[in-house]
Amino acid sequence: MYCEQPSGFMDTSRPGFVCRLNKSLYGFKQAPRAWYSKFASHLLSLGFQEAKSDTSLFVFHRGADTVYLLLYVDDIVLTASSQQLLRRTIDALQREFAMKDLGKLHHFLGSALQWRTPSDAAPVHPRYPGTCWYVECNPCSTPLDTSPKLSGVTGDPVKDAIDFRGLASALQYLTFTWLDISYAVQQICLHMHDPREPHLATLKRILRYICGILHLGLHLRPSTQCDLVVYSDAN
Repeated sequence: MYCEQPSGFMDTSRPGFVCRLNKSLYGFKQAPRAWYSKFASHLLSLGFQEAKSDTSLFVFHRGADTVYLLLYVDDIVLTASSQQLLRRTIDALQREFAMKDLGKLHHFLGSALQWRTPSDAAPVHPRYPGTCWYVECNPCSTPLDTSPKLSGVTGDPVKDAIDFRGLASALQYLTFTWLDISYAVQQICLHMHDPREPHLATLKRILRYICGILHLGLHLRPSTQCDLVVYSDAN
């Protein structure tokens, strides 16, 4: 990271000198790229390969040994074909980076994971929403009403626009893992600059929908079948 000499602290004898930081910092847009580049380079030196389908996934193959590493900024999910190989991989990473082993995976990116058997997992929807005050509400079956449209609606401005934007931002975070609310949240975010009461009612409906599906999850289990089966009720 290079920057110009700040105003009021100019070195007139060396005006061409700039500051060079010893390490990247959070807050700079270059920081995530620098961290990823350093971490990825170290993984490649250990024999990992970057997956072509997902640049956040690194795979190690050597004979019968297999390691999968999923990286999201500074959160890591790591699994291996044996406990000994997993331990060696963790030790190799800890020698280079300050890392903490949190044990078996229970949460990742706001999603909770419940283990039923050693090889049987059921990821449950995130518990992050920040909508604890809304868990007593009556749930609804869809995140958005099928008839009214939000574009061009009129109504009184919401009493607390900051609270509205905070909830909308929290819902934006949820769309990373809850794809079923993506369209509804997008419609809400289009009106964050001037939220009205109808927009707040729609936001509350999304929260009611979330409260009605908090108990649902995706059941994952080992299978020898490699076919991808997809169901859709969209027309």
